[in-house]
Amino acid sequence: MATGRTHRPATRSRGIPEATVARLPLYLRALTALSERSVPTVSSEELAAAAGVNSAKLRKDFSYLGSYGTRGVGYDVEYLVYQISRELGLTQDWPVVIVGIGNLGAALAGYGGFASRGFRVAALIDADPAMTGRPVAGIPVQHSDELEKIIEEDGVSIGVIATPAGVAQQVCDRLVAAGVTSILNFAPTVLSVPDGVDVRKVDLSIELQILAFHEQRKAGEEANAEADAADEAETAAAVAPPAPRGTTGGGRKGPDGDVPAVMPA
Repeated sequence: MATGRTHRPATRSRGIPEATVARLPLYLRALTALSERSVPTVSSEELAAAAGVNSAKLRKDFSYLGSYGTRGVGYDVEYLVYQISRELGLTQDWPVVIVGIGNLGAALAGYGGFASRGFRVAALIDADPAMTGRPVAGIPVQHSDELEKIIEEDGVSIGVIATPAGVAQQVCDRLVAAGVTSILNFAPTVLSVPDGVDVRKVDLSIELQILAFHEQRKAGEEANAEADAADEAETAAAVAPPAPRGTTGGGRKGPDGDVPAVMPA
């Protein structure tokens, strides 16, 4: 099987936009679920709904892959799984090193989705001597002094940084100097890398802050809606026409004038 060091995905050379590349994993996840249920074909509308995108955007994205589906039938699920996997480089082996085996790094090491999607955790690295040799998710942790040697021997081109922010840039520099060209950064800091090195940042606190913004906005919209409803009710009461003269609430009009609602015996 090919390794990540000698083979690179062809998406850039084929001119696929970055926004499309970012959506391909969403399509692949939805298609994989369909494949596991033995669904042979899927329409663009069904697949778009499963991936959470617009169907027109999906068809445009697939046009970059040279896949247009069949009118009245849809897309072949298994072929699309293969096609997208090939474009993402998932039909080959990608050895990965995870640096920083704290709570987050240990959780990443135990994530089963790596192996099922073409990523092999080649090594777990930590600077704490007390961690050396300790098995995490069945893999013994190695000291950070071995980082360059591990990258060279395993042909690693993807590194995952799960260290504290204060040392993330130093770790990044060592990864890049050793030959790593793609980095997934979980440290809460912005990394500086040279041209030719790709960095994807995952900041959970930022994602939570964005969700908090939306929650605050929804709460404000609900409060405004309640205030508007109260204003409308007050306005309606203020402009209501007065009751006719001579009436007494629940009375009714008779031929001789106002008649009480209940006649005396």
